[in-house]
Amino acid sequence: MVDRASKTFFHLLAQSGVLKKMASRYGMRHPTSFARRFIAGETVEEAIEAARALEAKRLHLALDLLGESVTSLDTADAATREYLAVIDAVTRSGIERNISLKLTQLGLDVDKASAVDNLRKILERAEPAGFFVRIDMENSPYADVTLEIFETLWQQGYRQIGVVLQSALHRSERDLHRITALGARVRLVKGAYKEPKSVAYQTKSDVDAAYTRMMWTVLSTGHYPAIATHDRAMIDLARQFAREHNIASDQFEFQMLYGVRRDLQTSLVKEGYPVRVYVPFGREWFPYFMRRLGERPANVAFVLRAILNESG
Repeated sequence: MVDRASKTFFHLLAQSGVLKKMASRYGMRHPTSFARRFIAGETVEEAIEAARALEAKRLHLALDLLGESVTSLDTADAATREYLAVIDAVTRSGIERNISLKLTQLGLDVDKASAVDNLRKILERAEPAGFFVRIDMENSPYADVTLEIFETLWQQGYRQIGVVLQSALHRSERDLHRITALGARVRLVKGAYKEPKSVAYQTKSDVDAAYTRMMWTVLSTGHYPAIATHDRAMIDLARQFAREHNIASDQFEFQMLYGVRRDLQTSLVKEGYPVRVYVPFGREWFPYFMRRLGERPANVAFVLRAILNESG
């Protein structure tokens, strides 16, 4: 109940224009500003610098240009051009070539065909350069169309793409079988969105139980799955299942978010497990940042102290 209330509260705060203005003023102003704990920067150059630091620790990475729910085709076109520039910058930099994006960032709410065209432009630039592109799953109203677009592009021959499934949604176990049957790569998450009980589990125990079932399925039948969690209990279950079923550690990877459980990231690498860190960056960082606080309210005290220090 507390977990659900926390998500609701921070999703409401994420819509506050006043709070966004205040956060934008202080959140990224200095190298030690509070948002930089979870956001790599506002520019691709800053993200690449953060990525190099991760690679020095033998961590893998995925760059995520923040942005979602654009309301005009002009804005969607601008986001597409920005992603093309990110691909070019990453190619020049020599860091690992792995990116993540949202379909609403590319105009899905405005015009589906335009969003697909924008995604195809990105894939046409990314795939020849050796990029892997992960299509994020947003909240439940987008599940059908996201998977439909993903499957269409997969059947058209775009194979360096993957998708995300959320264990919180009732439908996701069925979707998992559907996607693994294609031979596609799945990133398994619990889900950060507030969802109604008609489509999603409402308690942590139910979400965890679904995550465990899906994790066993994807480890058994998936194609280099990504176990995305900061939950040590889930990580231990994955490791135990892999050992018991002779699944080598290089047949899957753990994924975590930038700035979250850095101790656990390091320890897993030392144990020989691949760990990929999602590296979010960009000017539209506030909604993402608030969702992270909603998932882990203990971070709020850290943020409040930082704001007081900077504004005092």
